[in-house]
Formats: sequence, structure tokens, C-alpha cells
Amino acid sequence: SGKSTLLNVIAEKLSLERRAPFNYTPLFEDYLAFCSYVPTAARRMPVGSAVITSDDVFDFLLDLRAINAGVDRRREALFEEYDRTKETKSVPLRSLEDYDALKRFNEGKRSTKSAYVTRRLPKSLNTASNGESAFAYFSDRIGENALYLLDEPENSLSPARQQELMKFLEESVRFFDCQFIISTHSPFLLAMRGARVYDLDADPARVRRWTELPAVQTYYRFFKEHTSDFEIPQEG
Repeated sequence: SGKSTLLNVIAEKLSLERRAPFNYTPLFEDYLAFCSYVPTAARRMPVGSAVITSDDVFDFLLDLRAINAGVDRRREALFEEYDRTKETKSVPLRSLEDYDALKRFNEGKRSTKSAYVTRRLPKSLNTASNGESAFAYFSDRIGENALYLLDEPENSLSPARQQELMKFLEESVRFFDCQFIISTHSPFLLAMRGARVYDLDADPARVRRWTELPAVQTYYRFFKEHTSDFEIPQEG
């Protein structure tokens, strides 16, 4: 099976919390039948343990995008509302709706367009990049003293953000008693201190140093071939 399937088997066998659905093939039940887990008082699954997939992160980013799109539409409507207040000379008072319109009219006359619109937009507007939002999702979702299965968490993260996530995961293990099972191609995550790395492309799967993995070797050969491109020319 692939890495994601393996994580899903573990997650289902341990009854871990999940948010995004996954591909459930006919062979999946057979995979589950080959696995066993016997919980005891000493081995009870910690509360909050969960599987976090790249689909979870993508869904979160799409939700943010939808919220921002709604805010953008609201902003355009407010721009038009402000322009109308500038074109209107007076507002008659006949009902409470007219009173609200009068307040908007008076405020529009006193305010700049940006101030008028800013006061009416949601205060929690998300302006972070996809990478910042994805990292925030992990830092908010991961708590204390629990088991987390992470499926390719490097997706949507720049190399710098991947290193930041690596430090966050290391500190979660060291200070907050968390444990992680991670499916990843990221050399930054594979190089985490104390990580036990399995090469699932080997037959049979085996433990290896992260620097021996084929994916990491590909990075190594690429940068080695381009070593001269990183050398800074000496100023004459």
C-alpha cells in the first residue's frame, strides 16, 4: 500500500478523529483485518488524538478563501453605498429604516471612503498567505499529550515554513508529550531529531537514515550538480 493508505489503516484501527473523508477501496477492509490493536488501561488512546491530512489543510484554506471572497463582495457593495451617500442630498425620516439610512448618510458625508468601508467590514478578515494559514492550522489543531498522524504536512508550506513546522513538532514532543507518525517527502521533517525513519519503498520496508532515502538522494544529487551556481563570484 501507499503511505497515505497506511496512515488511514492506523487511523481507522485506532478510531482516531478525522475531518476529511478518504478513498475507501474494497481492499481496505482486508488491510484492517491484517492489523491488530488491543487497548488496555495502560495503552488507552489519548483524548484528542487525530489524523491530519493535506485535504484537511486544503479544505481549511478553501474556507478562508470563500470567507475572503464574501468580504470582497461586501467591500464592493460598501463602496457603492458610500458613493450613493455622496450623490444624495437628504434622507427623509419616515421609519426606522430611514433612520439607519440617515446615519449612513451622515457618516458618509463626514468620512473618507476607506474609513467608511473599514468600519463595516468584519474585524477578523484573514490576510495571511496560504503558507502562514496552513502553518496556523497545524499549530491550532495540535494540542498536548496526544497521537497525531500527519499525511504530507509539507504541502502548501515553503521550505522556511517546513523548518518552522519541524521545530514546532519537535517542541510538541519534547515539552507537551505528543507523538507523531508522519508520511512525508520533506527532508526538513525527515531530519527531525530522534525521528525513526522507515523507507516504505524498500521491499520489505526497513529503517534507514534519512540521508539514504531515494527522495533525499535526488535532492542531494541535484544540489551537488549545481554547486557552482551557489558560489559567489569574487569581486576583482
